Amino acid sequence: MSDTAREPLDRVLVLLPTYNELENLPLIMERIRAAVPDADVLVLDDNSPDGTGELADKMAADDPRVQVLHRTGKEGLGKAYLAGFAWGLERGYDALIEIDADGSHPPEVLPRMLEVAGEADLVIGSRWVPGGAIVNWPKSREIISRGGNLYIRLALGMPVKDATAGYRVYRASALRTMGLGDVSSQGYCFQVDLTWRAVRQGLVVAEVPITFVERQIGASKMDESIVREAMLNVTQWGLAHRVDQVKRLVGRR
Repeated sequence: MSDTAREPLDRVLVLLPTYNELENLPLIMERIRAAVPDADVLVLDDNSPDGTGELADKMAADDPRVQVLHRTGKEGLGKAYLAGFAWGLERGYDALIEIDADGSHPPEVLPRMLEVAGEADLVIGSRWVPGGAIVNWPKSREIISRGGNLYIRLALGMPVKDATAGYRVYRASALRTMGLGDVSSQGYCFQVDLTWRAVRQGLVVAEVPITFVERQIGASKMDESIVREAMLNVTQWGLAHRVDQVKRLVGRR
């Protein structure tokens, strides 16, 4: 794909996963609609008990560019996005966007990310490239994120600086080549998994700097189990990758 002309991104779908984001949803929706007024938005609600899903339905009734996919329960970010990918691919969208509902990912950067996607298969809104920044994070969390991404680069040998980032633009054509049927990872690991699949497929991955702002309303969904899953899987993938490299090297002799 990287050596052929890319199709224009005429139809864009923003995937917005929600669980108990009643206060944040109107705020992030307003910013998304202002940043990319021609894009459609699919709210992926995991049966939020606080009424987020019902509010999303009201928004959809007032705006034909907003749709809602109600899911039966809280199954995690990875499954929510996979459901959104399937929904968007079935309906012929050219680009699918991952963005958090809590306002940590600035929608105002979306036009730039879509511009870069004109020459790339996956565009990541990155905290750890020059120009990227974080706001309101404790030093401990910054160390975990920076250290985790360094470990990922070393283990997998890929140059992406922010493989755990959840702010992304995927070309539909790229998603179709990535073998999403056997993805089972969640959270940070889900993002690393899809980045690794893109790199192994030879797709073009680009990073655009963003300023990540920690949520002001509601509680973070991250916990220690998400970090442990990511590190365990990355270690396994890294070992398998190094074994494959050795096999190929021996096979050339």
